[in-house]
Amino acid sequence: MELFQYPYMQRALIGALVIGLAAPALGIYLVQRRLALIGDGVGHVALTGVGAGLLLNRSPVLVAVLVATVGAITIEVVRSRGRTSGDLALALLFYGGIAGGVLLVGLSDATSANLNAYLFGSLTTIKPADLTTIAVLGAAILVTMIALRPALFAVTHDEEYARVSGLPVRTLNLLIAVTTAVTVTIAMRAVGVLLISALMVVPVATAQQVTRGFRSTMTAAMALGLFAAGSGVWVAATANTPPGASVVLLAIASFLVVAVAGGIWRALRRRSVPAAAAAAEPHEVVLQ
Repeated sequence: MELFQYPYMQRALIGALVIGLAAPALGIYLVQRRLALIGDGVGHVALTGVGAGLLLNRSPVLVAVLVATVGAITIEVVRSRGRTSGDLALALLFYGGIAGGVLLVGLSDATSANLNAYLFGSLTTIKPADLTTIAVLGAAILVTMIALRPALFAVTHDEEYARVSGLPVRTLNLLIAVTTAVTVTIAMRAVGVLLISALMVVPVATAQQVTRGFRSTMTAAMALGLFAAGSGVWVAATANTPPGASVVLLAIASFLVVAVAGGIWRALRRRSVPAAAAAAEPHEVVLQ
């Protein structure tokens, strides 16, 4: 714990905790819509923005926000108009984004270390200005996802019902797309563009195994994301491991633990039900 006396580790912990809360709060809507992998697609597009920023000597994060937002809106427009299936649109984002990013980074003077910081995260290099950006945007995402929960749930669950109810379906869909792009971008320095989708999806998948309602699932997913983020930074600090990978692996470990425990619990319940039914049957009395 001595490492957390240093300002750079404090910034790393705070940044990870903010993203650990915000990512699952958004991810539950993506999982509900069956777009669990959209974070990967937007992340690859954000990599193109990073390459463009490095090439033009501009802020890679700012350029990545703009490029990722355009990419997310594009895939939402394509999906909503039905011209291309969702998985095909995601595939186009995957391949086009990573190819554009590699090309632009190759044309710039950036080193492989600079690129790895965005691909896999670099929590310990977060500056005070970066932390402020992460905190402000993360809080905005969190407040938006919670405040608009009824409307966003209706849109992600049944668009036709939401449209009949008078909700601005297109606007809400675009809002989800934009917040996805912003979440991916602010998480680049924490877990990297290649791992952020896991932090959006895995806590939600874990929570779905032990909860029933949407609100309780969202709350549990945020708690699990917070646990994975905080524990991941602690493991990285003590074991000298990459923070982003540590966070994601702890989130996956939580999923496995809950899955195994849930399987054992269900097996025990299935065994106890026949035994209870047999005990409840009336016993025959034999008269001598």
